[in-house]
Amino acid sequence: MTTSATGAERAGAVPVDGGWSAAATVAYLGRVHERTRRVVTLIPPADIEWTPRPGWFTLGGLVRHLAGIERWMYAEHAAGRPDRYPGHGRELADGYDAVLAYYDRLHAESVAIFATLDDAALTRKVATPAGMPISLWKWLRAMLEHEAHHRGQLYLMLAMRGVTTPPLYGLTAEDVQAHGQRWTGAGGRTDHGGTPA
Repeated sequence: MTTSATGAERAGAVPVDGGWSAAATVAYLGRVHERTRRVVTLIPPADIEWTPRPGWFTLGGLVRHLAGIERWMYAEHAAGRPDRYPGHGRELADGYDAVLAYYDRLHAESVAIFATLDDAALTRKVATPAGMPISLWKWLRAMLEHEAHHRGQLYLMLAMRGVTTPPLYGLTAEDVQAHGQRWTGAGGRTDHGGTPA
């Protein structure tokens, strides 16, 4: 008996039949990165080191952190090496152009490492910085969760600076709400004649 796969399953983003495709996983990582990069490019150059309060990440610090943690922790572990995360300080990349170049360069290096993985590599164990063993595919999934967490911080911090940001998947919460109201207001039918599930 087969069941219909979701879009994420077809893309290899989640385990299908107990396994992951390395190629599809790398492609999915790329799409997640593209969504984050769209937000990164909205940072006003003059605000690259703005922070909502002392001791927190700056906008540039978040970008350097995302780049560094992907390259020097997650990718190093994927390659079977210990992490070498250098932190997120301005000495790594200072100024908007340098921060964006650092982000792009380290991501390209990470992708080159991830692209060497085969399906079997995803099932091998790697050690987290705390020394806990974890399957590589779960480690890469944690990387995506980590990126989403910090992308959310970027969205919030940009809003605090008055920067308009795009909806993540093309619809705002208000768009989704309006669609739901059209559904329920049409007696359980959508504007396009669909029927309720």
